[in-house]
Amino acid sequence: MQQAHKVRISPCGRNDQKGQSILIFALALVFLLAGCSTTGGDIVKITIVDAEKTTLSGLKDEDRAMLEEIKKTSGKKDGADSDISKVISSKTRNLSVAEYLQLHPEADGKGSRDYIVGGNDVLNIKVYEEPDLSREAVCVSADGYISFPLISRLKVDGLSTAAIGELITRKLAEGQYLYNAHVSITVTANNSKWVLVLGAVNSPGSYPLTAHERILNAISKAGGIKETGAGKSAKIVRTEKSGTAQEEQIVIDVDLQGILHGTDQHANMFLADKDTLFIPTAESFYIIGHVNKPGSYPLIDRELTLVEGIGIAGGFKDSAARNSTRIIRVENGQEKIIEVKVDAITQAGRKIRDVIIQPNDIIIVPESFF
Repeated sequence: MQQAHKVRISPCGRNDQKGQSILIFALALVFLLAGCSTTGGDIVKITIVDAEKTTLSGLKDEDRAMLEEIKKTSGKKDGADSDISKVISSKTRNLSVAEYLQLHPEADGKGSRDYIVGGNDVLNIKVYEEPDLSREAVCVSADGYISFPLISRLKVDGLSTAAIGELITRKLAEGQYLYNAHVSITVTANNSKWVLVLGAVNSPGSYPLTAHERILNAISKAGGIKETGAGKSAKIVRTEKSGTAQEEQIVIDVDLQGILHGTDQHANMFLADKDTLFIPTAESFYIIGHVNKPGSYPLIDRELTLVEGIGIAGGFKDSAARNSTRIIRVENGQEKIIEVKVDAITQAGRKIRDVIIQPNDIIIVPESFF
């Protein structure tokens, strides 16, 4: 029978194993610390500066001149954007589309959307099989009346086209002129109702409002969105219960990009008489220096990172100091310089350290001298 051999480990062997363990732990710690150093503040460094003393190396004279011009104009609203504040009062309630439709379920278009006639509209009135009674280009007076053969004056303001046809049929029967008349009313000129379209459209102004008109219809009438682009949300300024003691102005916030891209047609609301539709100008960021296409770019429908913004501007030139990229940002009236080592983000695959671009950011890519 074989006898089992016992293996004895000398104290010296135990010390060797312990030393190896310590060495492995130390190396792991070194690598861990090295990894932490590339994901920390040396990738993104923020400095609060005195705007008047800001110095940026690596920029050409024309880039510096462009930077000063951008600083003067950045963040300033154009005329239409600033004028909207004159339309909206301090007491105005803001509602989402869902909140508004919850209060006004009839506004979702499921009910009748017949056009409601008003003063100065022009009508065609056809009485079938009675050409002598039919009339074209019947003008509605400013106070809402029309003249019609045998009936004289009729109040039509506030009535739908279907209701006006029924009213004429009833009046002809009451006067014993014609029983069971079939009357059709069409509106040939919509002059009583309008919508005001302001902001980032090619032809802002007041436009006549017909039945079944939605936000996209009004944008189309106003010549479409400007090339500079539109913001994420539009506003409908609406007055409810006009002329009564309960008159109230409200603002309905709508997902404009969802409407334009066809992803949120629920937001493409019907418009009402005397609505103001405001299309905000897209907020922008700026990029200057050693990129292939410096300039101003819109921030429209999603978060954009610094690396993506540089890609939009055509990428870095060969002469760019990639790891000296800076963002000038103003927050709460205070200017900051955000220094970013872009290579540490792209080459090391550390997208989580990428910086989200904010409206009016100025990205500066200086020249490399090496």
